[in-house]
Amino acid sequence: MATEGGDRRPKYQRIADTIREAIQAGEYGPGDRLPGENELMAAHGVARMTARQALGVLQNEGIAESRKGAGVFVRAFRPLRRRGIERLSREQWGAGRSIWSADTEDRTLVVDQVGVTEEPAPERIAHVLGIGSGNAVCVRRRRFVLDGKPVLLAASYLPAALVAGSAITELDTGPGGLYARLGELGLAPVRFREEVRSRMPSRDETSRLGLSPGTPVMLICRTAFTIDGRSVEVNEMTLDSAAYVLEYGFDA
Repeated sequence: MATEGGDRRPKYQRIADTIREAIQAGEYGPGDRLPGENELMAAHGVARMTARQALGVLQNEGIAESRKGAGVFVRAFRPLRRRGIERLSREQWGAGRSIWSADTEDRTLVVDQVGVTEEPAPERIAHVLGIGSGNAVCVRRRRFVLDGKPVLLAASYLPAALVAGSAITELDTGPGGLYARLGELGLAPVRFREEVRSRMPSRDETSRLGLSPGTPVMLICRTAFTIDGRSVEVNEMTLDSAAYVLEYGFDA
């Protein structure tokens, strides 16, 4: 394979770099159509498959999205900056604010799917919560939509015996959300632990998040602990990786 300037990477990767640099330089703005396969073939003297792979790289990175019958466009959605520490501070939910307000600024967030059930605890959840496998947990499942785009699926698990009869078992938990309600039960979280990893999405996740082909998801599992070290909630979140920047700011 021919190389340019000693760059031994495949041609499609170098073409993708060229387009990406053009986007970053402002030559193509959000929503603009990118050169199609025919244009890339003519401009770079490559086969259709190479041109298709170059555009696929940008789609997999979340920079571009394909629109059936129209072409490939610069993705217009502005990534959400998830401020991992600020959003969970007691100053946030303790004042009756949603933890999401630390992230969304003036953007429109909607929870368009909410379900609350009582189920036997899966073994992995029971282990973290310190309850017997199969013991009842209250499960809150939600889908979050930002600026009209699904960005997050979340499932919170709490020991059913702890939250029975509280607003946590209702569809709307009220001002400050779940953590404010835990505080009213004498179970206010004072420490959180988050684990982050990534993988390719399942078919259901691809559908519910409206993911472009090849887009991975990020998985965040958060555990909330009370002052005596008791774990009272496990929240399993599935994020569209192209829709998020994870930000953690802390003192040295």
